[in-house]
Formats: sequence, C-alpha cells, structure tokens
Amino acid sequence: MGAGRPPARRQHRSRGSSASLHYRHACSRYSTVHLVFDIFQGIGVAAAVGIRPFLPALAVGALAAGDIQIDFKGTDYSFLQGIPFLLAMLAGAIVLALVERRLARERLERGPGAAVIAAVAIAVGALLFAGSLCRGHYAVWPGFVGGVICAAVAIAATRPLLARVRAKLAALQTRGEEPTVDLLGLYAEGAALLLAALSVIAPPVGPVGLALLLWLLLSGRRREGQKYAGLRILR
Repeated sequence: MGAGRPPARRQHRSRGSSASLHYRHACSRYSTVHLVFDIFQGIGVAAAVGIRPFLPALAVGALAAGDIQIDFKGTDYSFLQGIPFLLAMLAGAIVLALVERRLARERLERGPGAAVIAAVAIAVGALLFAGSLCRGHYAVWPGFVGGVICAAVAIAATRPLLARVRAKLAALQTRGEEPTVDLLGLYAEGAALLLAALSVIAPPVGPVGLALLLWLLLSGRRREGQKYAGLRILR
C-alpha cells in the first residue's frame, strides 16, 4: 500500500502543472488578441489623421478621456487625452478651416502650407499609434514607424484625389452649376472622423480603412500613368 502513494502525488503534481500551463497559455492568447487590436486601432487612427490631422486626433483624445475603448491614463502618452492637447487640436482645426477659406487651394495643397500640414499629421499619427501600444505595455517604437507609414499613405492617397475632385467641381461651377467645392473639405473631415472613431470602437476597421486608402493610392497612380502615356502618344 505504501509503495503506491508516491506515484499518486506525482500524478497530482502533474495535473497541477498541466492546469498552470493551460492558464498561462490562455493568458498568452488573451494578451496576443489585445496586441492585435491595439495595432489595428493604431493603424486606423494614424490613417485617419493622415486624411485630416486635427479633428480625428481630437475625437480620439476625447474618447480616451472618456475611457471609451481607449485610455492613455497612467502611460507616458497620457497627454494625448489631456485638456492642453485637446485644445491644441481644436485650435488647429479652426485655423486650418480659416486658412482654407482665405488661401487658394493650389497654394494650400502644393506650397509650404501643405508640407506643414503633412508634417503635423505624420507626427500626430505616430504619437497616437505609439500611445495605443504603450497603454498595453508593449514596445512603442513600432507605433512610431507604423504611424508614420499609415499617415503618409493616407496623405499620398487623399491629396491627389481631393485635388482631382476639386478641379472637376470647379469646372462644373464655372458652367453655372451649383457650387460644391467648399463642401469637399467637410466631406474629407467627416470621412477622417468616421474612420478614427470606428477604429477606436471597432479596431478591425483600421486595416480595412488603410487597405481602401492603398487602393485609392494605387488606382490614382495607375490613372496618372495612363494619362501621361496618352499624352506621349499624342506628341
């Protein structure tokens, strides 16, 4: 009888070890899902900021301040939901709207103003992506890299598209049709806000939005290539 007890204890320890391994494996999978969602969230937010820099960042900061699916509190990026940052984004949105009304669209899209807006969008997109990773205690440097890339893709995809649409609307306006050029900026702002909010609330929307922007970028480049090829043939 005494010789049979040690194996029973070993079996008990083996079962306990198996349960512990199973628990750690479940925690690891849970952490991986959170990381993937944080990445998806960062992708969508950075892409939205690339479309229009200020109002999407303001929306994300406000959602974080309300602890709605995102929260930077307790991290090095808690300033992203602070009052100074939110006020700065609001002021930036107002200034951008006023500048767009006063300056010619060509100067704003191709001049120094365009470079400044692009730099702000890339910087804010990188910060928000890094903050999304930091709140999960992950390394933040991939967020800076990913934020720069996502914002740059959005800028490269939407600026030529908006310029083409604006030119067509201006041509229609000169023919006496109803002017709609001034509403184009509002449409872009609304699309950027929608992408930012949905990426926070439903993170898988983020990569879908980025894929759509990539498609717009590639199709625009293809259209430009066909246009220049046609011009060369005419010459």
